[in-house]
Amino acid sequence: MTDTVLAVLNQPSRSAAPHDPEADAFTWAKPLEEHIQVMDLGLTRGDGVFETITVIDGRPQALEAHLGRFVRSAAKLDLPEPDIDAWRRAIEAVCARLDPVREAYAKTVLTRGVEGLGRPTGWVYAAPSADQTRDRTEGIGVVTLDRGYRHDVERTSPWLLQGAKTLSYAVNMAALREAVRRGADDALFVSTDGYVLEGTRANLIMSVGGRFVTPRTDIGILDGTTQADVFRFAEQEGIETAYELVTLDDLRAADAMWLVSSIRQAAPIHTVNGVRQEMDLGMTERINDFLLARQD
Repeated sequence: MTDTVLAVLNQPSRSAAPHDPEADAFTWAKPLEEHIQVMDLGLTRGDGVFETITVIDGRPQALEAHLGRFVRSAAKLDLPEPDIDAWRRAIEAVCARLDPVREAYAKTVLTRGVEGLGRPTGWVYAAPSADQTRDRTEGIGVVTLDRGYRHDVERTSPWLLQGAKTLSYAVNMAALREAVRRGADDALFVSTDGYVLEGTRANLIMSVGGRFVTPRTDIGILDGTTQADVFRFAEQEGIETAYELVTLDDLRAADAMWLVSSIRQAAPIHTVNGVRQEMDLGMTERINDFLLARQD
């Protein structure tokens, strides 16, 4: 606990609505009884890491996988190693205190802290998830966008932090807005040398000739916790799985595709760059049933 306060601005940006100069500029708030200082480097520079964990009926899913990736991301940023036992207890505590709800999420955030203090900042919060039924049952449209890097960027330029789950998500959100401008729901990043990478907040899985294929995780993308569990489902079902370099031609030739992530789980892809793609809704339902029933 820290002796801090939080002020939430009532109108932090210019808008079409007229501003009332007599209105309070901010409202005092006390969320989760813990606070972040405005000079924290996580806020001012996006210098930190995070995880978003699916919570079903109060139980965090794939918790150890998320904690493991949390530690790896922190190491890529040269952050102090997280105390995993402390983080685990905090995650379980916020999930336990959340009002009963079928689907929720917990978010862990670790930053470098206030510049000059040499002390990291960390917090966890939990909240109910938005309804994901439409994406899971009707599918989503995606567009492909150039990420601006070669597929081997993680090896050649590790300082770009590709493959780490950092707080610096401005590019991802800009890509998502561009996808919406183009009439799609999400975007798939493609390397400058033509390889399909990942979504703005999700991993790609393709059904190809009876196999499940996902882009290799050594090409500057996140090793997805949900993707790993979908492969676990596939292996239980006798479906072969593979990590491969995926081209745009491979994408167009796939029998079915999904974007998979925490919260949304598996969303089938119905269009790529405006071209209709086949969906396997029966398999989608089986995958999501498996994901939502996970106990670890």
